Amino acid sequence: MNSRSLVLAALLSAAAAAWAQYPDKPVTIVVPFAAGGPTDKVARDLGEVLRKGLNNQPVIIENVGGAGGTLGAAKVAKAAPDGHTVLLHHIGMATAPALYRKLPYNVLEDFEFVGMVNEVPMTLVGRSTLPANNFAELRTWINSNKGKVNLANAGLGAASHLCGLLFQQSLAVEMTTVPYKGTGPAMTDLLGGQVDIMCDQTTNTTQQIEGGKVKAFAVTTPKRLSTPALAKLPTLDESGLKGFNVTIWHALYAPKGTPKAVTDKLNAALKGALKDAEFIKRQEALGAVVVSDNRVNGADHKKFVEAEIAKWGPAIKAAGQYAD
Repeated sequence: MNSRSLVLAALLSAAAAAWAQYPDKPVTIVVPFAAGGPTDKVARDLGEVLRKGLNNQPVIIENVGGAGGTLGAAKVAKAAPDGHTVLLHHIGMATAPALYRKLPYNVLEDFEFVGMVNEVPMTLVGRSTLPANNFAELRTWINSNKGKVNLANAGLGAASHLCGLLFQQSLAVEMTTVPYKGTGPAMTDLLGGQVDIMCDQTTNTTQQIEGGKVKAFAVTTPKRLSTPALAKLPTLDESGLKGFNVTIWHALYAPKGTPKAVTDKLNAALKGALKDAEFIKRQEALGAVVVSDNRVNGADHKKFVEAEIAKWGPAIKAAGQYAD
C-alpha cells in the first residue's frame, strides 16, 4: 500500500470513528411551521423519545414557519450534513414541487430520507357560534352564504390549505380563504370566531373538539375513526362528498450528503421511537396512526414521496393555485 493509500485509509478510519460518536451534541428538529400546530405537536412528542436512541442527547425543536413550510425545509437543505439538524415535514414535501414555481430546493435530490413517522386524518371544524350543528346543515349554510364564508388555513401548501382546496372543489363553491403563518394562529382565530371553518389535522383539533371549543362536522378518511372523541363523526364521503379522502403524513429528513452511518443511526432511533408505548399512546389519542410498514425505511419512504408527487401534482395544477 503506497503512502497516498495509507493517508486515505487513515482519513476514512478517522471519519468512521468520528461518526461512531454521533451525536456528540444536541440534535435540532426543524419544524417548518409555527409552534402550537399539528406538525409541531408530532415533533415534540417524537423528540422526547427519539433522544433515547441518540446517546440521550437533547433534541431541540426549532420552528421556522412561513411560505407553506418551504422556509424551514430550505434551511435544513442548506444545513451542515452532520445529522445535528434534521427536518420533520408533512405531505408538503410532495405538494411543494407543484405549488411553487421557484422552490429553493429539490425534494428528491437535496435530502437524505430517514423515514416516515405517522399518518394523520383530518377533521372539518367550525367556530362554536356557527348556526349549523351537522354537515348537512353546514352545507346548506355554506350554499346560503356564498362569497361570505371564511375558510382558514395555515398558509399555501399547508395541510389545511390542501384539504380546504379539495373541500371547495368537492362542493363546487368558492370561499374566502384566509391564510395564516401556521395552524396555531389559524386555530386561535377560529376559536375567537374571526373565521368560520377550517379543515385541520386531528393532532390539532381533537382537544378542541373534546373541550367543546369548536364544532366538528366530519372526518376526511374513507372510514370513521375509532378515537373516542371522534368516533361519532361521519366521514365526508358518507356525508355526500363521494371519494373524499385526505390523510397527512409526517416524516424525518436530513441534509443531502449526511453520512450513511449517521442516517442509519437516525433511522434506528426513529424505529425505536415508533415502538415506544407512550409515543404510540399519545399519537392514538390524537387520532394519528404510527407507521409500522416499510415506509419507516428511508429508501421506501422516498419511493412513497415520488408517488405522492405524481398524485398531487395534477390536482394542484388543475386548481391553478401557485406561489412564486
